[in-house]
Amino acid sequence: MLADPAQKAVVLAGGTDILVLLRERRRRATLVVDVKKIAELNELAMTAEGGLFLGAAVPCSRIYREATIAEKYSALTDAVKIIGGWQIQSRATVGGNLCNASPAADSIPPLAIYDAVAEIAGPSGRRQMPVAEFCSGVGKNVLARGELLVAIIFPPTPVHSGAAYQRFIPRNEMDIAVASAASYVELDDKGAIRKARIVLGAVAPTTVRATKAEEALIGQQPSDALFIKAGELAQLAASPIDDMRGTVEYRKHLCGVLTRRTLAIAVERAAANKK
Repeated sequence: MLADPAQKAVVLAGGTDILVLLRERRRRATLVVDVKKIAELNELAMTAEGGLFLGAAVPCSRIYREATIAEKYSALTDAVKIIGGWQIQSRATVGGNLCNASPAADSIPPLAIYDAVAEIAGPSGRRQMPVAEFCSGVGKNVLARGELLVAIIFPPTPVHSGAAYQRFIPRNEMDIAVASAASYVELDDKGAIRKARIVLGAVAPTTVRATKAEEALIGQQPSDALFIKAGELAQLAASPIDDMRGTVEYRKHLCGVLTRRTLAIAVERAAANKK
């Protein structure tokens, strides 16, 4: 049905984005394909390798109720807990959030810091690609006609690793990030940072990797001064715009603040992660 050239088809997973867009006539469709009852898209399980298989139609509320996911993929849990309210979380899906490709999407920075992979099915078979490459622009993704996001697959998280996600919103009534940051760290046996990933949201057409900030962390002992330096370097990776939610300067400032905060939480979680 998705591949039929006579139809302008869209996928319904949770519907919290697409139904609003269709009703407001911001998207057009002749066919809505409901995928919520496809078994594989509803699978949520740890893999044999110790990673996570997250079906594209799994609602947010199922994710944060799983203690193992909260323990191993804490940044993902941070994000799904703040996507809308409770009613939205019972319908909204991480897969749909990814396909919607909003620069301010809450789930995409955490997916990127975990090096998650998108599993895509289509008329020609299946393919995989890094989530970090899935969004191609504002509201655009790499899915071709007839293709469907099946799942998001996370690699195992090692011991002494931790992650965190935070966003800033102007007020509770406007549930869209002005800026957001996700940080991931791995510590060595002496407590120094062995690996780091920092991904920023809402400050460019797609998520941004703050590589210079990451490089400044490698081999260093965690400290407030180090996190401040990383926050300053993270600001350089951002290329935000002025809009009703914030100015360019304000968004860059928030990148520094959110990077510092998420790094501190990630390091604390990594130190506590001993299994």
